[in-house]
Amino acid sequence: MVAPSATEPGRSPSGSGIPREYNAAVDLLERNLVAGRADKIVYIDDAGRTTFRQLAQRANRVANALTGLGLGLEDRVLLAHFDTADYPAVFLGAIKAGIVPVAANTLLTTNDYRFLLADSRAKALIVSEALLPTFAPLLAEARFLRHVIVSGASGHDHLHLQSLLLAADATFEAAPTTADDVCFWLYSSGSTGTPKGTMHVHSSLIQTADLYARPILGLREDDVLFSAAKLFFAYGLGNALTFPLAVGATAILMAERPTPAGVFKRMREHRPTVFYGVPTLYGALLASADLPKRDDLALRICTSAGEALPAEIGRRWQEHFGVEILDGIGSTEMLHIFLSNRPGEVRYGSTGKPVPGYRVRLVDENGREVADGEMGELQIAGPTSAIQYWNNRNKSRDTFQGPWTRSGDKYSRDADGYFTYGGRSDDMLKVSGMYVSPFEVEAALVTHPAVLEAAVIGAEDDAQLVKPKAYVVTKPGIVADAALAEALQQHVKSRLAPYKYPRWIEFTPELPKTATGKIQRFRLRGTNV
Repeated sequence: MVAPSATEPGRSPSGSGIPREYNAAVDLLERNLVAGRADKIVYIDDAGRTTFRQLAQRANRVANALTGLGLGLEDRVLLAHFDTADYPAVFLGAIKAGIVPVAANTLLTTNDYRFLLADSRAKALIVSEALLPTFAPLLAEARFLRHVIVSGASGHDHLHLQSLLLAADATFEAAPTTADDVCFWLYSSGSTGTPKGTMHVHSSLIQTADLYARPILGLREDDVLFSAAKLFFAYGLGNALTFPLAVGATAILMAERPTPAGVFKRMREHRPTVFYGVPTLYGALLASADLPKRDDLALRICTSAGEALPAEIGRRWQEHFGVEILDGIGSTEMLHIFLSNRPGEVRYGSTGKPVPGYRVRLVDENGREVADGEMGELQIAGPTSAIQYWNNRNKSRDTFQGPWTRSGDKYSRDADGYFTYGGRSDDMLKVSGMYVSPFEVEAALVTHPAVLEAAVIGAEDDAQLVKPKAYVVTKPGIVADAALAEALQQHVKSRLAPYKYPRWIEFTPELPKTATGKIQRFRLRGTNV
């Protein structure tokens, strides 16, 4: 199969320039070999450096190994793997063979993985060695599972990935896939409940690069990219897999969970020019005692997604490092960012404007578009939308409505076309007959010098009326007492309409979050039942 470019004329009915016969892995891998980048470094991980040629050969070995085990077109393989250079090799190798990789969060529990294996009906599991004990109790009962492949120093009585690759051939003829074939699954992060298997097609990966990475971020071959968001997350998959391969850049991979120490260590050693983070991490980095000086780093641009970026964090980051954070919003369903701020046009507190190639609208409860300044549900139409949720017809019908995908987010748009986040549709509070955005209250709280993070939910008072309640994580060394709680309430009152201030403040050492940094407010609501 040839390696068509998404920017060349093609035969796709969507007009994207992607031909009908198309394999995403062939495109992303072969374009770099054809461009003469075979010996250029594509990945830097804790084990060393990988060239574009080595990645392409390793992906071919994966394809041969999996097909040699009897896996074929449209079979699923669950991938629970840390961010190392073997991750993109496995992901792309499976895709090249027409096998569907199902990306799994590496921070889940045994019961979570039991659900994913049963729901996806994966015939194979590829798992990092350190995660094997979490899977061990459920392997015997996984009725669809045929093969367990362990990645690491040993297979532990299972198949060993690295040994399989050594024995496999480094050439492979790609499966005869089309642009509209299912390519891979991502499970939603579960910020509002049970994860859903989100099915994406072959044409979607490269389009996230052509619509966002190139025109918005201006990514170049000489960039060094570093994503704190992991590869199993839609945001991280684009940042660290699709984007470097699409433009021929180098990417840094970090297997461990991102901490300020780990992130700054890699920023100093490998000097990335582009950093992708989430709001929670940016707040923690700014609060770190190891905060580098501006000249210690080589950053030219930063992005944020996962949740709306508080304006205060964006301003403080730019003031310290002299680098803008481009806040944007994407989703598992849309694969990557479809609303974003632009370099030189950042308005902190907003999520920016629609990415070219996407249509965005805000609608009320009756499906009518709202006027500027009014809150409405955000809906998106674009070429990277998932085709459906696996085995979940009702939810698919509710989310994917013709060309439009419902985000579940509340937004408003100003007269200049900038969109501002108002919270999840199911998180919006009605206080004294007026809507209150939890995010707006949270953003006010984090401007207080004592606050590291905050989450706001609705709670009932003695009269069973809903009022805002805040859960607050303080910065290290801060005494969390009644006096501070009162000071925080006054702080919010001084910045927002009085009815929006939190009636209760509860201090907590940490907030419940998904592995991608999204606050799980439904868990906080559960504490108030």
